[in-house]
Amino acid sequence: MPIEYPGGGVVAEHTAVRERVGLFDVSHLGKARVSGPGAAGFVNACLTNDLRRIGPGQAQYTMCCTEDGGVVDDLIQYLRSDEDVFLIPNAANTARVVELLAAAAPEGVTVEDLHEGYGVLAVQGPRSDEVLTRLGLPVDHDYMSFVETQWEGLPVIVCRTGYTGERGYEIVPAWDVTGSVWDALAEAVAAEGGLPAGLGARDTLRTEMGYPLHGNDLSLEITPVMAGAAWAVGWDKDTFWGKEALVAERAAKETRLMRGLVVTGRGIPRSHCEVRDASGALVGEVTSGTFSPTRKQGIALALLDRSVTLGDEVVVDVRGREVSATVSKPPFVEAGVRSS
Repeated sequence: MPIEYPGGGVVAEHTAVRERVGLFDVSHLGKARVSGPGAAGFVNACLTNDLRRIGPGQAQYTMCCTEDGGVVDDLIQYLRSDEDVFLIPNAANTARVVELLAAAAPEGVTVEDLHEGYGVLAVQGPRSDEVLTRLGLPVDHDYMSFVETQWEGLPVIVCRTGYTGERGYEIVPAWDVTGSVWDALAEAVAAEGGLPAGLGARDTLRTEMGYPLHGNDLSLEITPVMAGAAWAVGWDKDTFWGKEALVAERAAKETRLMRGLVVTGRGIPRSHCEVRDASGALVGEVTSGTFSPTRKQGIALALLDRSVTLGDEVVVDVRGREVSATVSKPPFVEAGVRSS
């Protein structure tokens, strides 16, 4: 996946997604399948979110944690049936997630790494429906649901999901036809005034929404509680990996918490920049930071002491220069992710 495409550029691609439509090749994402009698129940006993909250044909954000609450990966789980769950982990973590699930799987449940079997193409933006309609693909399903259909006689999964905050879809075709689907989508995107978009725009878009990036805002050291992702934990489930540690952490209320920062001066915060309060005391560290093309100012996610509250003024050390910022709650922009 390129940082940006020729003739585009990060800001132009970002703006296309916010105002019209963009096309991302995210085929580097992992793909895995857990199948067999009781597969959904098995997955539910391992990953954080509660699959009982959704039904077949729906998708759910979840996390794979260690026993001490650290995050091995955050991923999307697609519930096909009680015996079939399709997973899309992050690329670098797919092998580890598959390894952990396979090691714990009961007899009769199979865990497969299907990374090389599928592509993933994301169409994101207010004109996403028009793009898919040009290809005869379904667009009338709800947010966080998916439809298994065909394009020119070839099987594809059309998921109402994405990582930009805009209304959009992730299309999962077999790998050997992914190039053909990309070409058709690219033509339709261009016809709607959109652009192909790269990794740079993907990062600015997700940061504007406050969406976490594993390795920055979630990690083996940054738990779901710290990251503000407790909503993706099925606290009432009997078990999931890391439950005991996370329940204790949640009750103790001692760890740093993820907050948003909006720069009020000039400067762009970056990962690992120190954050200090008005008295100069160190109160946290930036985990993700960028320039927001929509707001035209610096924004960031940061792990901050619990003494820091929304609306507080802080200072970010950007390469030795003090940059003023206000503690805020993401998202930093309005977007149409849940629009019907």
